[in-house]
Amino acid sequence: MIDRDAFGRMLDESARLLLENAEVLSDIDSKFGDGDHGITITKIAKLVQEQVAGWDPDQSIKDFLDDLGMAAMAVRGGSAGPLYGTMIGGLGVHLADDESAIDADAARRMFAGCLAEMQDITNAQVGDKTMMDALIPAVEAAQTCASDDPAAVFAAAAEAAEAGAKASEGFASKFGRARSYGDQTIGTPDAGAVSTSLFLRGLAGGVSH
Repeated sequence: MIDRDAFGRMLDESARLLLENAEVLSDIDSKFGDGDHGITITKIAKLVQEQVAGWDPDQSIKDFLDDLGMAAMAVRGGSAGPLYGTMIGGLGVHLADDESAIDADAARRMFAGCLAEMQDITNAQVGDKTMMDALIPAVEAAQTCASDDPAAVFAAAAEAAEAGAKASEGFASKFGRARSYGDQTIGTPDAGAVSTSLFLRGLAGGVSH
């Protein structure tokens, strides 16, 4: 079981990884985008750190994720704020108000809720060179992970997200500013897919911290 404090450490590790790779993310984004993905991700990562540090002891994991998601949506800097806000908030959608810890079933529900919320705002699929190239495989891996250890569910998701982000190098952009470059984008990974894989790797790595 992953209790509230442990989940806070998981989020902190996600924020640390995102901050550590912010320049890399902006560099990737500069190839065919606005070049500011790392800047926006830095704002989101710092927000995560601030919110975790100030987590009200009486606030459930579900409510915390909802509030964190709403706060991330308000982060300015292109589409990353709304997308990350939806993804983070979505992690809590299928949790019960009184769930004080995350077991393997809850972890799978978190990923299912996250994808459902994202699919409400985007119709991007694997192969479209977006953050969904990392998220969809991650959710599928979480759902098919039969382990009763929640850490294993997060690890499976992270591994699949990283493979998905790597695979995005072979796709042509079909969304956003990069879409106008078409096949020229082949060979460069999607910045959103990479940052999503980092976020999920942080959750997985933070379990053991």
